[in-house]
Amino acid sequence: MELMIDTEIVALILFAVIFILILVGYPVAFTLAGLSILVGYFLVPDFLDLLPLRIMGTMKNYVLLAVPLFIFMGLMLEKSGLAENLLNTMAILFGKIKGGLAISVVIVGALLAASTGIVGATVITMGLISIPTMLRRNYKPELAAGAIVSSGTLGQIIPPSVVLVLLGSVLNVSVGDLFAAAVVPGLILVVAYIAYIAIYAQLYPESAPAIPDEEIAKFKSEDFGKKVVKAFVLPMLLIIAVLGSIFAGVASPTEAAAVGALGAIILTMSQGQFSMSKLSEVCKETTRLTSMVFMILLGATTFALVFRGLGGDRYLVDLIEQSALSPMMFLFLVMVVVFVAGFFIDFIEIIFIIVPVVTPIFVAMDIDLVWIGILLALNLQTSFLTPPFGFALFYLKGVAPPELKTSMIYRGVIPFLVIQILVLILVVLFPSLIGLS
Repeated sequence: MELMIDTEIVALILFAVIFILILVGYPVAFTLAGLSILVGYFLVPDFLDLLPLRIMGTMKNYVLLAVPLFIFMGLMLEKSGLAENLLNTMAILFGKIKGGLAISVVIVGALLAASTGIVGATVITMGLISIPTMLRRNYKPELAAGAIVSSGTLGQIIPPSVVLVLLGSVLNVSVGDLFAAAVVPGLILVVAYIAYIAIYAQLYPESAPAIPDEEIAKFKSEDFGKKVVKAFVLPMLLIIAVLGSIFAGVASPTEAAAVGALGAIILTMSQGQFSMSKLSEVCKETTRLTSMVFMILLGATTFALVFRGLGGDRYLVDLIEQSALSPMMFLFLVMVVVFVAGFFIDFIEIIFIIVPVVTPIFVAMDIDLVWIGILLALNLQTSFLTPPFGFALFYLKGVAPPELKTSMIYRGVIPFLVIQILVLILVVLFPSLIGLS
């Protein structure tokens, strides 16, 4: 019994040491795998026999094929000129409304999120296209920055989201169920962002001016109908093909991802932006990002095997049960840990390190894991926006002109962050929003 207690404590120490080393800056995949193999070799019976079986089981997971396909789709659409066409067209449609350009940014960000599911690509693309335009039209820099980073992070929650695919794999729940459950919270966020911008523009019209009538008239005089069709119909067809096939039960998320990847190529061709050099560039970047994800996944698989082999998961479940912590209090504790961790480490690392450790406890408490998946996705999205370490803020600063100061980005994101937290609380209090009773 004494040995069992010792190994359980070793499991917790291993978790803490790995977490600290990652925060210090050591490579995630190799830190996870290296330390876990070292501890497992000496303390877990039959470790070297079990590890290859566990790794092969992970690599044969059919759902994970969706990850490189969705990444490819997002990167290809980033090169297609889709975002620029969408934004220009949307800006004219909302041009007469004060704050119309910022509202356009949110809607385009949502459409890109539903087309790509990649936060970094969306924020960078929107930043490159939108910030110069908004500043040139005398938008308040804080409002412009806040609208871009908040809409860019919608890719964390609006399907098809790479975050939800990975969460589905780790939580062992249907990715299709997660996608369906994420639709309403994602739409609530979009509507809340738009409502805030509209109210702000009415209160401070000089901070979000309308587009001059003559500019709108000029744009509309040049094949406006054709521009609208080209900007909206093709991306909407892609979104419907990907999400519609999943929700209708026609295709699995992996099959739908393949449809999306092919659709992204066709859409890029229709925009006249396709070339073999561009395809090669997208393939190389997809390979790099996919390799990073799967190296971390293999390291996390090794860690999970060792952690459970040492009895760490049983120890945590017993600890929570003995502390008489209620399910809601434990959920609150996990949400705080994930929120803070999101300041320092990437969402992929959080999903593969923290989530597997707490999942058995949620199962023991009989908490719906689809609900947990949506809450985690919303939480990770919130941490992307939170100063001073939010990743989305760094993405925007990296492509922003010098006149957009870091302090302006921080101030601009605060109202959107408050909205994000309120929506997270809303989903906690009303699980029926994601289809749960």
